[in-house]
Amino acid sequence: MIGQGMHGFVGNDDVHFDDLDKELSRPTDLRIFSIAQALEEGYTIDRIHELTKIDPWFLGKLKNIVDYKAKLSQYNKVEDIPADVLREAKVLGFSDFQIARFVLNPTGNMEKENLAVRAHRKAMGILPAVKRINTIASEHPELTNYLYMTYAVEGYDVNYYKNEKSVVVLGSGAYRIGSSVEFDWCSVNAVQTARKLGYKSIMINYNPETVSTDYDMCDRLYFDELSFERVLDVIDLEQPRGVIVSVGGQIPNNLAMKLYRQSVPVLGTSPISIDRAENRNKFSAMLDQLGIDQPAWQELTSLEDVKGFVEKVGYPVLVRPSYVLSGAAMNVCYDDEELENFLKMAAEVSKEYPVVVSQFLENTKEIEFDAVAQNGEVVEYAISEHVEFAGVHSGDATLVFPAQKIYFATARRIKKISRQIAKELNISGPFNIQFLARNNEVKVIECNLRASRSFPFVSKVLKRNFIETATRIMLDAPYSRPDKSAFDIDWIGVKASQFSFSRLHKADPVLGVDMSSTGEVGCIGDDFSEALLNSMIATGFKIPEKAVMFSSGAMKSKVDLLDASRMLFAKGYQIYATAGTAAFLNAHGVETTPVYWPDEKPGAENNVMTMIADHKFDLIVNIPKNHSKRELTNGYRIRRGAIDHNIPLITNARLAGAFIEAFCEMKMEDIQIKSWQEYK
Repeated sequence: MIGQGMHGFVGNDDVHFDDLDKELSRPTDLRIFSIAQALEEGYTIDRIHELTKIDPWFLGKLKNIVDYKAKLSQYNKVEDIPADVLREAKVLGFSDFQIARFVLNPTGNMEKENLAVRAHRKAMGILPAVKRINTIASEHPELTNYLYMTYAVEGYDVNYYKNEKSVVVLGSGAYRIGSSVEFDWCSVNAVQTARKLGYKSIMINYNPETVSTDYDMCDRLYFDELSFERVLDVIDLEQPRGVIVSVGGQIPNNLAMKLYRQSVPVLGTSPISIDRAENRNKFSAMLDQLGIDQPAWQELTSLEDVKGFVEKVGYPVLVRPSYVLSGAAMNVCYDDEELENFLKMAAEVSKEYPVVVSQFLENTKEIEFDAVAQNGEVVEYAISEHVEFAGVHSGDATLVFPAQKIYFATARRIKKISRQIAKELNISGPFNIQFLARNNEVKVIECNLRASRSFPFVSKVLKRNFIETATRIMLDAPYSRPDKSAFDIDWIGVKASQFSFSRLHKADPVLGVDMSSTGEVGCIGDDFSEALLNSMIATGFKIPEKAVMFSSGAMKSKVDLLDASRMLFAKGYQIYATAGTAAFLNAHGVETTPVYWPDEKPGAENNVMTMIADHKFDLIVNIPKNHSKRELTNGYRIRRGAIDHNIPLITNARLAGAFIEAFCEMKMEDIQIKSWQEYK
């Protein structure tokens, strides 16, 4: 199973390379698919070896797959495929989806055709065998619960019988940016709760790096892909009471409607409600009907329509194309030039591939509402806020729980809206709603009827396991309702993100609407400053000792950082800044030494790049000002220099201000060392 919209080595209709030789000679994440295209276009193995330097033995094995694709493509009806050809296709690893694509050549989401291949295959008795993974190298294999499916042999290594008290949990799959260990925590807690309640727990997950794939976590583990086909294979054999799709992130969530259409019992919130929340048009119509505010948005099919919408709402706008070649899923555009450039990167904008354009609200707080509900009634909840303003992806933002800087009236409004949505969608289980708040206006961005990445964090800070409550509700088991005082805690949690920019050659370490963090650290403190310092230090930041360098971008950022700069100056820090920022700070009584931009007097002693190379700064704050070429190039060189020389870098004015205030208020030695159990 390959994420990223691919269906295997062959059968990826959306990928085509114009310059094959160039693609083959450059080792990128898409090169494997260029090998498939080259083999289909008649390149010899020797020629591909010459361009890729991949061993011909492996290329020969890949050619077998392409040759068999050609064999399957000779048939025009599923019924025409002989049993031996179909079995061999399954042994070679072709999915039902791929077989349907090569034989029937359909369009659309192919669910019907996929199921037609499945029905034909089952009618011919071509079913996967279930084998144990041998965990020890002896002639007497250990009887583990590690299972996998294969077509290369027949028979089952385990016995199957209908068990009313069994439940299948769909895991989170491969760790990647956007879906990581936080969803594994949710899967593990769901499995453990089910086992505690006396259920036989069955896990489907294919990531050996996870806790959910440990041998003692569940009664049966299918080390197999989280595809529609494989999940149905497991359900056919296990016949469980139901399937939990809401704890493994987006991959299982996307299967909810397909499983529902095959009469698979999905536990918790109905897949029809999940579809109402996932489908932008349906969700938007529901919010309008409930009288809940949302940012203006439209789904558009041509560049003229996009520009017409922008004229109405004004820049900036958030643009999400359906299909983008470069992998950039969405972007904030500030002017016509940026909009046109970004839409050029989109493979096409058409009725088939519409673009969703939303009004992008600046200087707006983003607030998360994580909760568990039963039959539409909210049972427990957590309201947390991002330190950064909206525009930084929720997976990259610094999260504070309980929220510290929102109006009491805003919190009440958020609870009221969340209760309305939970009731309308009749939610039973975990859910997350993201809000925008400015002054006292509250708008809903989106609602996910599944556990979110902040569930483990809020559960640990609040000391109430949200997933245990959700699993008990989904299995109709008793659970303890929290009393009001449970939400009134005397400590604060801060979740800071960990980035891997130092390992990504030439990557620009600036945060935007696409997620780029590769980890996160949640820490607790008696107050906000302590919790923030704990989490920032844990992700690799050091408290500056002598000098800080500012390049603070637009006037708003300069003003935002003025108080923090004054605190630094009062504490005796040496402050350096690029020309505009230095002039502003000096004019406001903060003594600042100006430094040259990277493209001014290169090599001069006080050129910022020379000073970075000489490690003259302990912290660099660089806020991108605007998107002009010079600004981007100079800013990029400062940011990249900081990363390459391992100097702590902050690119967000609000986070920089909060961090500076925290370490000016609190010395390193004042931070307490306390265990989680001591916060009570």
